[in-house]
Amino acid sequence: MSPPLTSLADEARIALDTIADRAGSLVQPTLRLGVTGLSRAGKTVFITSLVHNLIHSGRMPMFAAAHSGRIARAWLEPQPDDAVPRFQYEDHVARLINDRVWPDSTRAISELRLVIEYESASGWNRLFSGGRLCLDIVDYPGEWLLDLPLLGQDFREFAARAVELARSPARSDLAGPWLAKAASVDPKAPASETTARELAALFTDYLRACKADDRALSTLPPGRFLMPGDLDGSPALTFAPLPDLPEAAPPRGSLQAMMERRFESYKSVVVKPFFREHVTRLDRQIVLIDAMQAMNAGREAVMDLERALSDVLMSFRPGRAGLLSGLFSRRIDKVLIAATKADHLHHESHDRLEALVRRIVERAALRIGSSGADIEVIAMAAVRATREATSRHEGEDLGLIVGTPLEGERIDGRLFDGNSQTAIFPGDLPANPESFFKLLESSPQASLPEINVVRFRPPLIEHGEGGIKLSLPHIRLDRAMDYLLGDRLA
Repeated sequence: MSPPLTSLADEARIALDTIADRAGSLVQPTLRLGVTGLSRAGKTVFITSLVHNLIHSGRMPMFAAAHSGRIARAWLEPQPDDAVPRFQYEDHVARLINDRVWPDSTRAISELRLVIEYESASGWNRLFSGGRLCLDIVDYPGEWLLDLPLLGQDFREFAARAVELARSPARSDLAGPWLAKAASVDPKAPASETTARELAALFTDYLRACKADDRALSTLPPGRFLMPGDLDGSPALTFAPLPDLPEAAPPRGSLQAMMERRFESYKSVVVKPFFREHVTRLDRQIVLIDAMQAMNAGREAVMDLERALSDVLMSFRPGRAGLLSGLFSRRIDKVLIAATKADHLHHESHDRLEALVRRIVERAALRIGSSGADIEVIAMAAVRATREATSRHEGEDLGLIVGTPLEGERIDGRLFDGNSQTAIFPGDLPANPESFFKLLESSPQASLPEINVVRFRPPLIEHGEGGIKLSLPHIRLDRAMDYLLGDRLA
């Protein structure tokens, strides 16, 4: 059994926060939605499109409350948490629609409050009052979420796992400089700030290389090493795993003792406050992943994605709280795993992508014996950047996607300028996900189905005298919204 992530004192503070939140919800019903994702999965784009489609009454046939006309209007209000930066929705919309460029990736936590005014589907509820729900969207980097399992580890366990991963075939070449330096130092030697800084820098370089597109690896704790913010250069971020540590306690004043102390500081100063103040206050959670990038990177990237999803599911406080316990300890009762960028595939492969990711999630849940949480999987594109076409090839119709590649993209030797459209065959995913995993497990050298991943510009949105004519186009965003919000708008 894994060690608890929180102490009794933490649980007491969580209970007090929950009581305060529940008291507020009696006056104004509120749903706190956590939005996170692994590297470049499109968290900012998801939030922007969700808000834009609700405010502008976008086309959402699978979102029952919207499709039935029960949502009267939606608008933004000041968020309740003044100490948390605001999600800059207006800036992101302008970049997507006016500039046709993708917004910058999430680098820190932010929040946005959207108020939805709706008519209940229940005649009994309509008798008393009109419905109003405050949707508090909490956006945070996926790297921070993957730090939460560290709360159940000591430095020796953290180091052993990190070194084991670093020595794996997918990482050993990237980890070489750090592992060589770490092997050359004596953990029992007197603590040295110079040695600690050098090891931390080499370890950070290794994590950064793992995150690059050609490897697309997902399990990269500690997350703040990749996005340190105002902690850059602090002792809490100046440590690194050490290989093959002995079981005995380290001597006082030694390098290992320094590393252990700083690892514990990282947990107490960085990880635990984030878990206590944000994650434990969430009601619903969506985790965005770029599964196609992992598949293109190869077998080890897919296995690493599965490993990361195990850590993600283990980190949440899953399950449905009872009436009384819900007053004191909030539980995330719905988790949605969303495979993004479905617009990079022909629609015939959307269900296949969903089935593959569902199987990855099931395997990840089995790793940790996960149960209780309502976990759903979807393949979607929060903003659709392509349209579909067909071409006749050897007597068969071939499904193509058409879009405007980003400036600098190169396809079959052609360099694109960011203005010219092109049609590509995106590739096919296997119809049977089990065949994919048999191939995955058959050999480390097995070749996975190749997806032609091209970076496209956001779509052109037409404008009229009254502003935009249509909201941001999407694929299955409405299904995601119905799952995450539908029951609260019933």
